[in-house]
Formats: sequence, structure tokens, C-alpha cells
Amino acid sequence: MSEIQPPVVRPRRLRTTAAMRELVAETTLRPRQLVLPLFVREGLTEPQPITSMPGVVQHSRESLLKAVTEAAEAGIKGVMLFGVPETKDAVGSGALDPGGILNVAIREVAAEVGDAVVVMGDLCLDEFTDHGHCGVLAADGRVDNDATLAAYADMAIAQAEAGVDLVGPSGMMDGQVAVIRAALDAVGHTDTGILAYGAKYASAFFGPFREAVDSSLEGDRRTYQQDPRNALEGVREAVMDVEQGADMVMVKPALAYLDVLRQVRDAVDVPVAAYNVSGEYAMVEAAAAHGWIDRDAAILETLTAIRRAGADVILTYWATEAAGLLR
Repeated sequence: MSEIQPPVVRPRRLRTTAAMRELVAETTLRPRQLVLPLFVREGLTEPQPITSMPGVVQHSRESLLKAVTEAAEAGIKGVMLFGVPETKDAVGSGALDPGGILNVAIREVAAEVGDAVVVMGDLCLDEFTDHGHCGVLAADGRVDNDATLAAYADMAIAQAEAGVDLVGPSGMMDGQVAVIRAALDAVGHTDTGILAYGAKYASAFFGPFREAVDSSLEGDRRTYQQDPRNALEGVREAVMDVEQGADMVMVKPALAYLDVLRQVRDAVDVPVAAYNVSGEYAMVEAAAAHGWIDRDAAILETLTAIRRAGADVILTYWATEAAGLLR
């Protein structure tokens, strides 16, 4: 009697057909998990292309509503709005003005889509200050944390009054979530949520975004954004944001910080978002334009990697297009 040989282990059996691969796939990517960031610029009558982000524009108020409607029809469940004002000042007063471009845009988008899409507003002063920093400056030129918190509280109330569903404090000021939560609750906006940028790094991958918001920044933001060499710092701040009342937390950028994303996902018990930022977008677009990579495949692989690392929600400029690819 011949000796029975041990079975050969063949993992490839689970890859033999598209149906088999779909059956056993570990990570899902769906349109409902995507959020579309959108820029609206005061005074525009038609969209204005952003040269460093091919396919992305600064919207007029009219084209913004069209883009939001298209996103909703594609199954996207969230939009993040950024305002680009015509005039700026030292304290970013346009961010607090009910008639400022961001608050007007929130009001119009909320009226357009109702409950079909979660309307989010970037809560930061950098687009509105003539110095380009995310907060109010002290006499010595440094960002004044506590003075900035007072402005953030007023900005949060202005966005809530305009109809925002989630405010997105991204300035990385100490204590910002607690102050914003208290301010919203004090005026009755207890249902307005907070998507806190818990781990936001001083990254080279933000470059194209500066063009998108016409940033006035000179210097850098390393005194308040996190050091790219530190992972535990990002996790610690995300946990602190949850303790202060954040309903969701964000890791930004995504691709260079997938390890931080995984650690944040394991550390908190609220939904975790990741921002597939402008530089990450631009790299894929540039390589695809040269014919070096398959653009559609690279888009889906990028977003799947972010999901696999632990993101429940992904902010990406490809959101509407990716939704079409996923059908």
C-alpha cells in the first residue's frame, strides 16, 4: 500500500475566478464610505481649475450645487466644504460672518441635498487669514492657542446656524474639541457633530491644497501640526479628542500615515476618517498622465489600502469618480 502524501496547501484556489475573489475579499470599498472635499470661491461665476490638482476646481456657488447633486446621485454620503474668500484679514473674520462664503455655501448645500448627504464644514482660519496660519497671531507672531479657540467656538456656531451636520476642526489647537462642543451645546446645537482632525501632520503632501485655497502662508505650521516622525503622538491626540467629545476622528494625510491610521482605529471607539490629501491625489494623476500607471486601478487600490488600514470613512477628491468605478 502506497504511503499517503500530505495534502499540498494551495492558497491560489481562492483566487481562481473573479467570483471566488469577490466571495472571500476581506476589505470592502463602497460609495457610502467616501466623502468629497469641495472648494467654493467667493465671486466666481464659473469653476476655476486648480493647476496642481488636475480635474479639481474652485467652484462657483452654482457649480458647487451641481457637484454636490452629482455626488449624491453617485451614492456619496458626505461632502466637506472649504471656502475661499475674496478678502482676508489678520483674524479671519470672514469665517465667522454668516454672509461669508463658507457659511453661505453650507446653507445653500444643506438646502439642496437635505438629509441625503452629510454636510461638513472645515473649521479652521487658514483660508481666511492674511497670514495663512490656522489661528490668531500673538504680538510675537506665534499662534495664540486660546485666542484661536474663542474664534473656533464662534466659527462652529456660525456653521451650525447655517445648517452644517459636522464641523471639522483642523487647526490642531490644544483643547479645540472641548471648547467647540461646549459652545455648540450652550446655544442649543446639541445635534451638530464634530469630526476632529485628531492626527494631522506637518506634511509635504499638502502642497497642492495651498493653491486650492489661495493660501497666504509664509513659513510653516510645525508648531501646531504634528511631527511626521511621531506615531504615538497622533494616537494620543486622537484619543484626547474623543475624550473631549469628538464624534469622529481624522488622520491626515492618509497614505504616508497608514500605520498611524491603524493604531488610531485600534485605540478609539468612534468612526475613524482618513484624508487622501491633495499631494497624494496629484502624484497619481501625474503618473497616470505620463502613462506610467493604470489610473483607474491606482485610484481603487489607493482607496482600498486606506480602508484596509482601518478607515471607516475616506475623504478623497476622487469620491464621485470612484463611486462610478465601483458600480
